[in-house]
Amino acid sequence: MLLAVLAGCGTESPQQRAARIHGVCTLYRKLAADRAAMVTGSGPRVVVIGDSWSVGRNLPDPAQSWPADLPGEVHVDGFSGSGFSEQDMHRCGNVSFADRAPAALSGGANLVVVEGGLNDVPRTNASIRSGFDRLMTVLRPYDVVVIGPPITSRHGRKVLRIDRLLHRLCRHVGVPYVSTLDIKLSYMPDGLHPTAEGHRKFGRIVAARIAQLSPARPTVPTPAP
Repeated sequence: MLLAVLAGCGTESPQQRAARIHGVCTLYRKLAADRAAMVTGSGPRVVVIGDSWSVGRNLPDPAQSWPADLPGEVHVDGFSGSGFSEQDMHRCGNVSFADRAPAALSGGANLVVVEGGLNDVPRTNASIRSGFDRLMTVLRPYDVVVIGPPITSRHGRKVLRIDRLLHRLCRHVGVPYVSTLDIKLSYMPDGLHPTAEGHRKFGRIVAARIAQLSPARPTVPTPAP
């Protein structure tokens, strides 16, 4: 049903299109707010900035989305359709990772985990790089790890370009990058979002890989006063 709403109709009027977009964005904001209210674990404060995977879209219990497997007191700032690129997939406004990071970090963080890339598949390298650079400028005071996109049945090998680009960008600013191309997951019928079992597997593997790393603060130029 939701896919039909997102697809819309080729003959819809501008008013109908505006109403459809408004409805989608209202839903996504609610999903984001609901997941943000679900804090899991205890210990050092971990902030996850991500997309619909971090929100747990379509799960019966969004608190079971993959970040729940991370150690620490985990706070999630996710928004469906968002990514590194500043181009909004669903025209919901300024919802890119860089746009949301200041509010997500208003309570501080011992570790920031950025997860995404699937929604950047249609975007250009230049657009992704621009959004990534702006995000890293915001994240300069924090230890950071970036989690890349897996190969989903929806996108297939198209994510390879995103994985390579994010790897290069992370290396450039000195933060660790976790590739997830090798993780095989079970997906919902849309071929894009993991099942509850898929979320658990993704979360466990990502947590284990982060534990082997040394998170670092991005080495980006200091903004001019």
